[in-house]
Amino acid sequence: MPSDLLSPAHIAHALHQFRTRSPLVHCMTNDVVQTFTANVLLALGASPAMVIDPEEAAEFAAIADALLINVGTLTADRAVAMQAAIGSAINAGKPWTLDPVAVGALSLRTRFCQQNLERQPAAIRGNASEIMALAGVSRGGRGVDTTDTAAAAIPATQKLAQQSGAIVAVTGDVDYVTDGERTLAVAGGSPLMTRVVGTGCALSAVVAAFCALPGDRLINVAAACGVMKQAGEIAARNGNGPGAFEPAFLDALYTLNGEVQS
Repeated sequence: MPSDLLSPAHIAHALHQFRTRSPLVHCMTNDVVQTFTANVLLALGASPAMVIDPEEAAEFAAIADALLINVGTLTADRAVAMQAAIGSAINAGKPWTLDPVAVGALSLRTRFCQQNLERQPAAIRGNASEIMALAGVSRGGRGVDTTDTAAAAIPATQKLAQQSGAIVAVTGDVDYVTDGERTLAVAGGSPLMTRVVGTGCALSAVVAAFCALPGDRLINVAAACGVMKQAGEIAARNGNGPGAFEPAFLDALYTLNGEVQS
C-alpha cells in the first residue's frame, strides 16, 4: 500500500494545539507502565489520571478529554471497569483508544479487544503482530513482542481501520497510520526505545490524547507518533544506554518544539 510521509509542519501544528489545550487523559493502562505513561503525558503538557474502579471509571471517562484502554495487565474485574468507561466515553462523545497488548497470544484480552471493536474506538495502536492478530490474519507475536514488521502489517492495518472505523497505527522502525484509505508513514526514533519499559504503551496514551484535538484525526494520530519518534532520536544522542535514555526521553518531550531534529 502506498503511503505518504508525515510532514514536520503537521507535527509542529499538532504539538502546538496539544500544549495549548492540555488534554485531560483517562489512562486505564497496565500496572507496569503507569508511572512512565503519566510522566510522558506530563512532559508533553497533558494532564493524566489513572482511575480504575468501575463506578469511578465510568464517571471520570465522561469528564476526561480522552480515554486509553490498554490490556497489558487485564483481569476480569478490570475488564468490567474498562467496559463501563468505554460506554461512558461513548455516551459523552469522548474519543477512546485501544492498545491491544499481546492480543492473539492470550484468550481473555483477545476476546475483550475483539468484542470492543464494535464500540467505535477513535484509534487503535499496536505493534505489527498485535494489529495482524486483531485483524484476524495471524495469531499474534511472542507475548508482548512482535514477530512481524510494521511494513508487513500494512494490509492488516488498513483492513482493521475499515472494519472498526478507527484510525489504526502500527508501530515499528517506521510507523504506519491509516484510516483505511489514506496511509501516512512516520520515520525516525531510536532502537533504545525498545530497551526501556513502556514507550509503546506511553505512545498509546499520547495517541489517545491527540485524538482529542480538532482537525484531521489521521494527521493528529500520526503526529503523536512523530512526536515520540523525534523525542527518541534526541534522547538517544544524549544517552549511551537504557538507564540514561529514559530521563533524556522525558526531557526531550518537555523541550520538543515539533521541528525536524538533525
